[in-house]
Order: sequence, then structure tokens, then C-alpha cells
Amino acid sequence: MLHEYKTIEKPVENTLLKEKGSKFIGFAFPVNNEAELKNALEKIRTEHPKATHHCYAFRMGLNGENYRANDDGEPSGSAGLPIYNQLLANEITNVLVISVRYYGGTKLGVSGLVKAYKESAKITLEEAQIITKELETEIEIQFQFNQQNLIFTLLSKFDAKVLNFDSQQTAIISARIKVKHKDAIIESLNNIQYVVCKIIE
Repeated sequence: MLHEYKTIEKPVENTLLKEKGSKFIGFAFPVNNEAELKNALEKIRTEHPKATHHCYAFRMGLNGENYRANDDGEPSGSAGLPIYNQLLANEITNVLVISVRYYGGTKLGVSGLVKAYKESAKITLEEAQIITKELETEIEIQFQFNQQNLIFTLLSKFDAKVLNFDSQQTAIISARIKVKHKDAIIESLNNIQYVVCKIIE
């Protein structure tokens, strides 16, 4: 089973390509869910309200199973798809690439548009730092106070990140763990008396 994926480390903004008077401005964002995707698209539309087109493509999910290519009024297949193909070429997921076009007065034709949008996405992704990330999931653990050291030791052994530690009546920790460690952590926790754990997502 796959436990890691390639994505970009941080956003890339304002790469510029000029083609027969038209300006293509490229952006790339790491996105993990629909909310982040919408925020990034909204940000660019707000920053470039006078642009002729805001074309984009994204891939999300471990195998890029959640994806879309949007031509935003350009001829079908001339913008979103060339951008999407650059995501495939770089084998990255959880990434949104937007190419904003300011029309310069000369029509490029479908083949010219395909070339320009592909090039815009390509130079944008060349600016990006591509990294490999390990899949993570969230776990919630309930335990008794005197087991605190035991639980923290176990979590640090598996490189887990503690997100929240609530010590009301019973102690509850939520933590992010690497998916590849999930079974081992759960098995270890299940072997400790009075400990209850569940995977949140």
C-alpha cells in the first residue's frame, strides 16, 4: 500500500509568460481539501479581477483520483487540460495550478492556447519545490493520568505529532500519525489496560 505522495512544498506565485501580447500569469498552491482549493481560487480571482480568463487544474488524493481541469471560457481542452497534464508529468498531487490570462489583442488559436497554457504551467511548476510527504491520519486516545508517560513515550517512538491534550476527567490526546505506523500504534495501545483509541479520519 502507498504511504507517501509527491506534492509542492509551498505556493508559487506570479510566474510570467508573454505570447503575442497576451500575458499568462502562473500560480501553484498545495491544497489538501475543497476548502483550501476554493480559498486559493478566490484569492487569485480577487487579485486579478480584470483578467480575461482564470484557467486551472488540480489533482487531490493519494492517486490523484480527485481532479478537474477548467477552461474558464477558453475553447474546450485548450487550457485546463494542458495545465492538468503538467501535474501528471511531475507526478504530483494535492496541487492546484492556475494560469491567469490577460488577452493582448491577437488570437492564438487552439494550438497556440494549448502551447501557452502548457508552458505557463510548466514554468510555474519548475519554480516549485517538489517534496515527498508521508500520509498521515488522526488518532484519539483516552487513558488514565498515571499512564501519561507511557502514552507520550509510545507516540514519540512513532514520530507522532500531538495536536491536543485534554486532561479533564479522563485524559484525551489527539495526535497526527503516519499511516504506515497506524497498525503498530493501535496494536501497542490495545495492549495497554484502560486505554481506548480510535482513528478520527
